[in-house]
Amino acid sequence: MRILMLLVLMLLSRPLMANGQMLTLAEGLDHPWGLAELPDGSLLVTERSGRLLHLQPDGTRNNITGLPAIAAGGQGGLLDVALHPDFARNRLVYFSFSQPGPGGSGTAVASATLSQQQLSNVQVIFEQIPKTYGRAHFGSRLVFDRQGYLFITTGDRYHSRDQAQSLDNHLGKIIRLHDDGRVPADNPFVNKTGALPEIWSLGHRNVQGAAIHPESGELWTHEHGPQGGDEVNRIQKGHNYGWPVVTFGEEYGGGRIGEGSRKAGMTDPLWVWVPSIAPSGMLFYRGNAFPEWQHHLFVGALAGRKLVRLELSNGKVAGEYHLLTDLNERIRALAQAADGGIYVLTDADSGRLLKLQPSR
Repeated sequence: MRILMLLVLMLLSRPLMANGQMLTLAEGLDHPWGLAELPDGSLLVTERSGRLLHLQPDGTRNNITGLPAIAAGGQGGLLDVALHPDFARNRLVYFSFSQPGPGGSGTAVASATLSQQQLSNVQVIFEQIPKTYGRAHFGSRLVFDRQGYLFITTGDRYHSRDQAQSLDNHLGKIIRLHDDGRVPADNPFVNKTGALPEIWSLGHRNVQGAAIHPESGELWTHEHGPQGGDEVNRIQKGHNYGWPVVTFGEEYGGGRIGEGSRKAGMTDPLWVWVPSIAPSGMLFYRGNAFPEWQHHLFVGALAGRKLVRLELSNGKVAGEYHLLTDLNERIRALAQAADGGIYVLTDADSGRLLKLQPSR
């Protein structure tokens, strides 16, 4: 019944173009993955192949040097980028990447000082345990909350999905750290024998979207389902989100996964897509350029090739609307511009940085 209701809601949702225009700010990007707007209006953009670009408003671009070794390949490479909440003072940049090492590779996060076109004082503050072979399901989004804690999303590395239910590893988990990599004393598993204290929640598949709710201050995420079953989740301290014990998806090519779609002790998603849209990038809109979208949730779609707007009411999804369907491009990442526009990164060999802003 739950799946039927979700399918009906999706069928009733209508394509919707904003009363706006789409500007192309940069082209020829090699599978861009993450972006962050600097105080001067320029942008940092990551390319999965391992380049960090500094893009000026006039289109000028420069490579930023100083990155560590990166295992680029498949879904791995240079991934997300985020600014420290006090970036204007300390110039700290955080980035996630697939880190090579004994046993394969794994999601890692580093901080560094940005000066001119160079990173210095690079410090790796998180390394996923264990490293595994394979090139899929690295996560990974970086989000600071209002208290300055850093949330890191990971993936189950595809072939190790059962590890998402075990607390002795970082696979399929959401991590919470201080900005210097220290473990907060109030993390839920700090005093649990055999558990890694960095873990905030477990039971995730491949989380490529994360954002802080503008009213509650809570972390919201979305994650890829297998064949069907993409989820939006409200992340709560110590909760288990079920993968791979419960899911609304199925094996590729068909076949049941786990025990069904619900189980006592495991937290239900707020929203599910069946079939999958392959979500990536997440944004709670807080700007004034599109006042009718205040606090709505935006999600990019890779397989769905569109921008999804979710209208919220009392912490639940009240409606789904589709934008940029005519663009017909894989949308990888979203960010809100200082002027209220919405940055959109498209995922392709020759990807683009776009900006949605009101029509003039």
